[in-house]
Amino acid sequence: MSTRVSIQGFEGSFHQEAARQFYGNEVEVICCATFRDVIKIAGNKKESEGGVMAIENSIAGSILPNYNLLQKSNLRISGEIYLQIKQNLLVNPGVKLSDIKEVHSHPMAIQQCLDFLDKYNWRVVETEDTALSAKHIHKHHSKHIAAIASKLAAEIYNLNMISPNIHTLKNNYTRFLILQREGDTTEVADANKASINFNTDHSKGSLAKVLNTIADAGINLSKLQSMPIPGSDFKYSFHADMEFDSKEQLKKAIDKMRKQTEALNVLGIYKNGKPPLASPKGSKEKLKIV
Repeated sequence: MSTRVSIQGFEGSFHQEAARQFYGNEVEVICCATFRDVIKIAGNKKESEGGVMAIENSIAGSILPNYNLLQKSNLRISGEIYLQIKQNLLVNPGVKLSDIKEVHSHPMAIQQCLDFLDKYNWRVVETEDTALSAKHIHKHHSKHIAAIASKLAAEIYNLNMISPNIHTLKNNYTRFLILQREGDTTEVADANKASINFNTDHSKGSLAKVLNTIADAGINLSKLQSMPIPGSDFKYSFHADMEFDSKEQLKKAIDKMRKQTEALNVLGIYKNGKPPLASPKGSKEKLKIV
């Protein structure tokens, strides 16, 4: 039986690509209209084995509402995927560039492809989803409408990639979290990354103490995201992604951080999905927080 996971979007979306990259092509996706639905279905053992959720993009930045959804859920991070976002111009078989009069896609995808679109006098139509745009032109056998979507969408809806890789910025990655219910997660043997959420008493220097603890432990703080605490007067909690060499190193740091914070929640300990940046031969230097 294949693994079932919830995703945001339709079949052929980048969420589905990320799910396939982590679980394999046989993964069964449960398509959801909203990220809230992704979390809800991922947390229900009768409906799924978990979920895949975008959390940040190298161009657009963090998806802040998703951090809040994760905090309030019964889910834990068991892995991550960094997916390069490649946008393609898709048409029905037989359609030529000269036949196109309209291009449909999500506003973000359109923005990513403006340099290409500016070369043509096409009407550009914003839609709710890239994969849904591809599905519509396939369903209606459109001869004058193209869609901007993924290669996977082209495969699923039997469309031709008449112009591949039309996005302007090639170094565009989205990070996706692999989510499982807390009771279903198992220890990842080769884990080297952890995500935590914490808040301090907001006294002078309280955050600096926590950050110095991370640095002194030789742990790389790869992300620090602040978020307002609902109902408070401009107080914030912090999401931290930390890359470590050993679990004992991580444990000692977290034990010390618990004494420096009002609350600390470990959201997941998992394997880094991104290849480490090359460093000079023999170098063991870590990023320091000062």
